[in-house]
Amino acid sequence: MKKLRLGVLGSGKGSNYLAIQEAIAAGKLAADVVLVVSDREKAGILAHARSFGVPARALPPSRFRTKLEPALESTLVEWLKAAEAEWVVLAGYMRVLKDPMLRAFPNRIVNIHPSLLPAFRGLEAWKQALDAGVAVTGCTIHLVNSEIDAGSILGQREVPVLPGDTSASLHARIQAAEHELYPEILQKIAAQAAIFCKISG
Repeated sequence: MKKLRLGVLGSGKGSNYLAIQEAIAAGKLAADVVLVVSDREKAGILAHARSFGVPARALPPSRFRTKLEPALESTLVEWLKAAEAEWVVLAGYMRVLKDPMLRAFPNRIVNIHPSLLPAFRGLEAWKQALDAGVAVTGCTIHLVNSEIDAGSILGQREVPVLPGDTSASLHARIQAAEHELYPEILQKIAAQAAIFCKISG
């Protein structure tokens, strides 16, 4: 099977990236991570990438908190294209992607969100779920488009909200579900890509 060439973007510790890389190492995901990029120079995800021998780069500081200037996002596109990334995987990336990225990778940017979309879009979705008093929440893998947390859904996994749950305990169980679901969905993308290549070839 032809391997997916993944570029991974993250802002934090990189636990979902780590789950993806471990799935690759275990032979459960036909992919290669060709580049990891963070908007934070000291983000843990960069250290994880380097430990696997994956090229890791930090973007220069942005003037904005929730997005990048067009010139910076164009730089990001250049880095991903130079690495020959085919798909872009968001793993805790805390910036809203704009036209440079959306045009460069149409329907090839994947994100994970800690709720059962379309419920609880936006930040700290596990806290939103607790505040709403729902019995079940979870996580969603979706394609990225110009609207926040609104792209086509590729997969979901339910997580029960337990009596006595705190924000931290619920978030931890959602993250455990994320670490299982993300590699599974990426493997489905890899399998579909392989079928397409076989048919078109």
